[in-house]
Amino acid sequence: MLNACILVKTIPTRIVATLSDIKRFKQLRKVYPVYGRWDIVAFMEVSEYRELKEITAQINAMKGVRSTETLASL
Repeated sequence: MLNACILVKTIPTRIVATLSDIKRFKQLRKVYPVYGRWDIVAFMEVSEYRELKEITAQINAMKGVRSTETLASL
């Protein structure tokens, strides 16, 4: 299993909606709104790197998402 922390920056008016969208991933373990450089932090557990790459691409494509940074650990 691969664990990852995905940091998400959104436009301010889309934080709640983006949180709801991220909660739909079955690989999600925890998600929190945060303050500072990032707006949302999501913890995922995936079976392989390719799956994590697909999830990150889907999050980046969400309306209002400005950028993400993904931190993965084995």
